[in-house]
Amino acid sequence: MNACGASRGLRRRRRAVCALFGLPGLAISSWVARTPDIRDLVRASTEQMGFVLFGVSVGSMAGILASAALLRRFGARGVTTAGMGCIVVSMPVVGMGAELGAGVVVAVGLGLFGLGMGGSEIAINAEGAAIERAAGTSVLPAMHGCFSLGTVVGALAGVACNVGDVPVVAHLVVVGVVGAPVLLSQARHLSPDTGRSARGTGRVGSLRPGARPWRDRRVVMIGVVVLAMALAEGAATDWLPLVMVDGHGMSAALGSFVFAAFAMAMTVGRFGGGWFLDRYGRASVLRSSACAAVVGIGCIALVDDRLVASAGVLLWGLGLSLGFPVAVSAAGDTSEGAAARVSFVTTMGYLAFLVGPPALGVIGEDFGLRVALLVPLGLVLVAAFLAPALAPEPGLDPVLDPVLDPVLDPGRASGSSL
Repeated sequence: MNACGASRGLRRRRRAVCALFGLPGLAISSWVARTPDIRDLVRASTEQMGFVLFGVSVGSMAGILASAALLRRFGARGVTTAGMGCIVVSMPVVGMGAELGAGVVVAVGLGLFGLGMGGSEIAINAEGAAIERAAGTSVLPAMHGCFSLGTVVGALAGVACNVGDVPVVAHLVVVGVVGAPVLLSQARHLSPDTGRSARGTGRVGSLRPGARPWRDRRVVMIGVVVLAMALAEGAATDWLPLVMVDGHGMSAALGSFVFAAFAMAMTVGRFGGGWFLDRYGRASVLRSSACAAVVGIGCIALVDDRLVASAGVLLWGLGLSLGFPVAVSAAGDTSEGAAARVSFVTTMGYLAFLVGPPALGVIGEDFGLRVALLVPLGLVLVAAFLAPALAPEPGLDPVLDPVLDPVLDPGRASGSSL
C-alpha cells in the first residue's frame, strides 16, 4: 500500500473511532439527563436509585473482564461492533422500564448499556492508541473529546426533553434509532486486526505469555489515577443532576442543563488539552487539572450557593477532562506489553464504576449527596499526588512491536511515511 492510500485509510479509521467514541457519550448523557424523571417514574429512593445504577456497574465489569480475551480472538472491529450494539439496544430498554415503572427493567437496560461500554472500552482505546502511534501525534484526547461532545449533544437534548415534557420512553427510543446507523456505517472502517493475537505467535503486540502488568509499580500508580478520575467522572455522570436538584434546590430542567455544562467543560478540556500536554507534559498537566477538579467538587459539596456550585461544575469538568485519555496513553507508550498495560489500567477504571454508584447512593441516603461527593474529591486529590507516574520513563522505546507494525502503520511497513 502506498503512502497516499495508507494515509486515507488511517483518516477513515480515525473518523470512525471519533464517531464511535461519540455514540456512548450520546447514550449515557441521554439517560443521565432524565435520571430525576426515571427516579420518579420507578418511585425509587436515593439509596434504591443507587442500586438501580448498580446495573451499569455489573454490566461494565462483565464486559471489561471478558473484553481482553474477546479482543485477542476477534480484534477491535468485532468487539467494538458488538459492544456498541449493546449500547444502542439498551436505550429503548431503559425507556420502557421507566415507562412501566419497573426499576428492575431499568437496571437490566443499564446493565446492557454497561456491558456494551465495558466490552468495547479496551477495544476502541486499543484502536485509538494504534492510530495515535501510526499517525505520530497525540489523538486520544481528541477522540475522548468526541465522547464528551456526544455527552453535550445528549445532555442538551435531555434539557429540551425535560422542558418539553417529552416522555422518557420516546426520548430514549429515538436515541437508539439514531445510534444504529452511526454504528453500522462506521464500524466497518475499524481494523479487524488491532489487538488480535498474532498468527502463530500466541502474542498480542509485545505482550508475552505470563506478563503481569500489576507487578509494575508505575502501571499500578497509573491504574490508581485512572480509578480516581473514572470514579469522579462517574459520580458526575450518575449523580450530578440529582445533586443539583436535591442538594441545591434546582429544577429537573436546570439540573440537566448543569450536567450539559459539565459535559461542555469536559469537551473543551479534551479538544484543547493537546497544546498543554505538548508544552508542559503529562505529569504537570494532570496535577494541575486534578487540583482544579478538587476545587470544583469542593465548591459543589461544601458551598451552599447555586452560582458557586455551577462554577464548580465547570472546574470539575475541565479538571477531569484529560485524566482518562492521558493515563491510557501513559500506560500504552512503551514497546513492552502495551496491550496488557492498557487492559489493566482500563479495568482499574471500571472498578470505579463497580463500587461508585451504590457506594455514593448509600452515603447520599444517610448524609446527603453533597457529602457523598467528598469521596471522589479525596480520590482525585490522591491522583494529583500520583501524577508524576504518568511522565514517560527515560530510555523506553515508544514504537509498537514489529509484529503489529504493518497493521498499525501500513505506510511505515511499506517504507513510506504519512
